[in-house]
Amino acid sequence: MTKKISLFALGAALIAVPVLAAPGGAKADTDGNGTLTRAEAQAHAAQRFDKMDFNKDGRIDAADRTAKRVEMQAKKFTALDTDGNGSISQAEWNNQGAERAAKRAERVAKRAEAGEAGEGKRPGMRGHGKRGVRHAMHGGMMGKADTNGDKAISQAEFQTAALARFDASDANKDGQVTAEERKAQRGEWRAKRAAPATPAS
Repeated sequence: MTKKISLFALGAALIAVPVLAAPGGAKADTDGNGTLTRAEAQAHAAQRFDKMDFNKDGRIDAADRTAKRVEMQAKKFTALDTDGNGSISQAEWNNQGAERAAKRAERVAKRAEAGEAGEGKRPGMRGHGKRGVRHAMHGGMMGKADTNGDKAISQAEFQTAALARFDASDANKDGQVTAEERKAQRGEWRAKRAAPATPAS
């Protein structure tokens, strides 16, 4: 008997929680001159908030994450259900797995050719994984933006957090952030993450 997988049975295993990129950086440099102004950072933050406020209720919270997850599941299911009959057969599932394996092998081969495969790292691993994403959403960047502790981030809180990151990167306080300043800021953040935790006294 052909095995079937329903839409709801796919669950969260088929999707990855998207990384919530901090507003600012090179993408916010709308004029492409290599320097980010405070106005550009503010405009980019507004765009990011609008994109992350999935249900358009003026705040980013668990409801937005749930709605986004449901949409991603539906899209994934549609992509897997190639014959459009409302269910996924074993053959469709296996075909999807084979395609993913082929793409993964291709990426690994390209990295090997470019000499980018880091020693001691598993091929295909990026960033800090889902644990790092959860930290960024709850205990890290997004948690810090929630200044009133209501488990939601308003547009004002989002803008304040984005501009605070801009100001932290603006080393000479001239109202703009260069590529060198962004690089220096990333170096400081990496150093803080790598530093051992201070034991409680």
